Amino acid sequence: MEVAMKVFDLQCGGAFKSFDVECDMMKSIRHRNLIHVISSCSNDDFKALVLEYMPRGSLEKCLYSSNYILDIFQRLNIMIDVASALEYLHFGYSAPIIHCDLKPSNVLLDDNMVAHLSDFGMAKLLLREDQSFTQTQTLATIGYMAPEYGSEGRASTNGDVYSFGIMIMETFTGKKPTNTIFSSKMTLKRWMGLN
Repeated sequence: MEVAMKVFDLQCGGAFKSFDVECDMMKSIRHRNLIHVISSCSNDDFKALVLEYMPRGSLEKCLYSSNYILDIFQRLNIMIDVASALEYLHFGYSAPIIHCDLKPSNVLLDDNMVAHLSDFGMAKLLLREDQSFTQTQTLATIGYMAPEYGSEGRASTNGDVYSFGIMIMETFTGKKPTNTIFSSKMTLKRWMGLN
């Protein structure tokens, strides 16, 4: 059986917490479009997750590599898979789970081009029924995070939806939200005529 290893750099601040969060999240959620954790390795000097191997790599790799060409239907099916994973995280579990770092490098593709959402190191769980957001000091990736997440530290399911929208635009245009053509006045959303 081929597996992938996600090894945590323990020299980076927050690696221990990220490992713990990812283990807690992944041990109790199951969906065809979420990466499957097979096992974990943990001691004081080494922390790693043993993951299901995704031979096609990440969506980011497929979008920007000259070795891969995704047709419009593959791109659409990948986005449907990611939407299905998000729907499960937000509504299919006992409490909503916010991914907090949705981007093409966190979408992995299997042999059949089925997308699997990965990297739950920043995920948040909304424990109370009336809770719609949670405060966090952990920042997501620039270009993908919702404005209220970056400015106020408010992580919410709406923030995941915002990131998903940015990822859809990137998937179909081939332009990263951090592309040099975008500045404070010209953004990916404005470039597409959505703002």
